[in-house]
Amino acid sequence: MVELDRKNFDAEVLEAEGLVLVDFWGQSCEPCKALMPHIHALEEKYGDKIKFASLDISKGRRVAMAQGVAGLPAIYIYKDGVMIDDLRGDDATAAAIEEMIKKHV
Repeated sequence: MVELDRKNFDAEVLEAEGLVLVDFWGQSCEPCKALMPHIHALEEKYGDKIKFASLDISKGRRVAMAQGVAGLPAIYIYKDGVMIDDLRGDDATAAAIEEMIKKHV
């Protein structure tokens, strides 16, 4: 999993070719922390088809705001630098994330 911050977000996500899943999370977000093991498991399963990355919003608050992240958890999928799908808040369940990945890989 690529750890994102304000310095590498553009290069790793917006300038990347292919699919990139970004997990926007925060230290105080318990649902975010609960999702993490599931996202790591999905990376093991689909990591050859889609790049997995995460952004602790405390390390890139402006980046998150620029990407339209208003609440957490927020899971976005980008294709060739363009956000094409997302799950937010209560919709961001392990099962829903896997379905979203399957739809695009």
